[in-house]
Amino acid sequence: MSRFVDRAKIYVKAGDGGHGCVSFRREKYVPRGGPDGGDGGDGGDVILEASSQLHTLYDFHHQTHFRAESGRPGMGKKMKGRDGRDLILRVPVGTVVRDAETGEILYDFTRDGERFVVARGGRGGRGNARFATPTRQAPRFAEPGEPGEERWINLELKLIADVGLVGLPNVGKSTLLSRLTAAKPKIADYPFTTLSPNLGVVKLSDDRTFVIADIPGLIEGAHEGVGLGHDFLRHIERTRAILHVLDASRLEECKKDFEVINRELAHYHPKLLEKPTAIALNKIDLVPDREKLEEIKRYFEEKGYPVYLISAVTGEGLKELLEGLWKLVQKARPGEPIR
Repeated sequence: MSRFVDRAKIYVKAGDGGHGCVSFRREKYVPRGGPDGGDGGDGGDVILEASSQLHTLYDFHHQTHFRAESGRPGMGKKMKGRDGRDLILRVPVGTVVRDAETGEILYDFTRDGERFVVARGGRGGRGNARFATPTRQAPRFAEPGEPGEERWINLELKLIADVGLVGLPNVGKSTLLSRLTAAKPKIADYPFTTLSPNLGVVKLSDDRTFVIADIPGLIEGAHEGVGLGHDFLRHIERTRAILHVLDASRLEECKKDFEVINRELAHYHPKLLEKPTAIALNKIDLVPDREKLEEIKRYFEEKGYPVYLISAVTGEGLKELLEGLWKLVQKARPGEPIR
């Protein structure tokens, strides 16, 4: 399985145009035929194509230089040179393409099958037959092919999902994702087990499906790059809704933990707080005092958040959570991702 890579810098070079041909008809009964040099072929384009089958930029981790084929030179008898083949590079849906020099966003892939020409091939040069006139009947020159475009670009992947799971390290997001979907993230009882986002598909019925992304644990100062801050926060931008996962076994800390995460989201991008949001109080199987649990639940509900009491380990409350997330997703669709 490919390693998760969400950033890459690559060089792309489109094909050069083929040179035009200088040629004259030389046949048995036409000793002094006119010019018949053909045009050169056009250079191939470098095209980026979004694919929902890809979830990482790993293919660009080791190979960083890509060149399309150049056009072939023109030939006699007004024969045009063959055009260079386009080079198609597949990238995951959710990839943002930037000019490496200026930082300008060139394209933002949000749908499967989208294409963008990132470097255009050079036009083939015209052969000498093109330059014949009544006063210049035997031109002995042709046009050179134009060079293809070249540039360095940055590729940046932002996952596209319906629901993003956020929370401090070790609150049980990976376990929850594995129970709700068929995803199999790495799970262990220590912080930062998850070092890259995981995606899973929830299927409630044939026509009720949505995608959940497990965003690795955030910590205070993440918006400033503390820990793996920006590497994680970037993937929350495109989620339509957010599910805060809180560790109910730390009841006294739940309010503070929630505020820490919300503060990091707001610092990174204020609009993240405008997304439909719900709260899952996880690990309730470790809480003996259910009265205190209900008390913290009411606290968040009074602030306008739907709250679900769950245990990702035992499965308690997961059915209610899924139905609630489906309603949240329906509310958010077809919301536009943050640009």
